[in-house]
Amino acid sequence: MDGRQSAADCEAIRAFQSRNGVRPADGYAGLATYRTMLVVEARPDPNAAGRCPVRDHRVACVDLDRQLMWVQSGRRVVFAPVPIRSGRDGYETRTGWHTVYWREIDHYSDLYDAPMPYAQFFDEGQAFHGSNGDLYSGGSHGCVNLRLDDARRLWDTLAEDDSVFVWGVKPGTERTLGRVTAPTAPSPAAHTPPPTPGAR
Repeated sequence: MDGRQSAADCEAIRAFQSRNGVRPADGYAGLATYRTMLVVEARPDPNAAGRCPVRDHRVACVDLDRQLMWVQSGRRVVFAPVPIRSGRDGYETRTGWHTVYWREIDHYSDLYDAPMPYAQFFDEGQAFHGSNGDLYSGGSHGCVNLRLDDARRLWDTLAEDDSVFVWGVKPGTERTLGRVTAPTAPSPAAHTPPPTPGAR
């Protein structure tokens, strides 16, 4: 590697961008291209490092380090890896075991005056939900943002009482939350209290 980008490099990057829906497909390997590459690399075996515990029921796996998530049932991936945007500094997505305890397809946040389509709450006011915003920059207020189509598919994959496991640290954040090293799963039927009114 010489640190220079040749015409052939640009063409290879442009082809990758076109194949994977990165816009604009301009041959520039920016953040969106890098994040897309992480998802593509994860597809064959997203849990190769064994960070998401394997259980005999569905587990939504949220990898803050790589900013992606998937769903597995046992060792079988039932929802392939997709990009996410997690909480920014001061609003970090909380790590550890959680449970999907409330779902609302057309949820609206009064607190942040924003739509949260396909919202699936798993820890107080933190939820999976769709976003029309840029997933590759900034951060959320703690929720796990997905592209709208991915949030719709996740809605069809998960159900109340499904487990969620979150680990790692979002790149670029200053604070480091505790990393869970020896996880124990909650009962699939375990519930978290409903969100506070301000979290809606």
